[in-house]
Amino acid sequence: MRFTASTFALLASSLIGLSSTALAAPPQTVSEALQARKTEVWPTFGAMADVGVPDGMNASLVVRPWKWVRAYGGGGSNTVAKGWRGGLSLLPFGVGPSLSAEYGSYAEGNANGLVGRLVQGKFEGSAILDKVGYDYANLHVGLDFGGRYFTFFIHGGVSRVWSTVHNMDSAIHNGSGNSNVTGSTQVVVNKDPTLVATGSSLKIGLIIFLL
Repeated sequence: MRFTASTFALLASSLIGLSSTALAAPPQTVSEALQARKTEVWPTFGAMADVGVPDGMNASLVVRPWKWVRAYGGGGSNTVAKGWRGGLSLLPFGVGPSLSAEYGSYAEGNANGLVGRLVQGKFEGSAILDKVGYDYANLHVGLDFGGRYFTFFIHGGVSRVWSTVHNMDSAIHNGSGNSNVTGSTQVVVNKDPTLVATGSSLKIGLIIFLL
């Protein structure tokens, strides 16, 4: 094969064109990479499973309209009864630190079996535990790892719990023997009291985004 002057000129012009194209597209900078991350499309809908106190075990549907906002709702169990919970999480960077607010409720159920398994020694049951349910509210900070399709999180903070105590008369009667009367003192509970407690809480969970 013979190489003429025109052939060398054509090769030279091709190499110059390729080099100028490479120079026109420099490597992506950090700011450009961050901007590309902001504009990439993340799935909106997913499913979440978590376990904690006072939440119990929950499964929820998740909606993520923006990378920094996550809303969810679902149901679960505290091993005594079934319940529901809804919440909202804010993630300023899409991952990493988060702030969550939640509200949930568990129906009333018999907690004697659960307490019997937890308490050491003989437990004969209590009328107060025949009907135990509660509402609760969480305010949590946490860390969320993952991002676009999978998120593992650890959340902790403070919770407030409301619970109505039933069968106080029966419990007082059983505790005092055969009657609510001791000497000249009689204890009568006209209305079931409501207990309110505030304490620390913790949960861990996993989210899978599909759509």
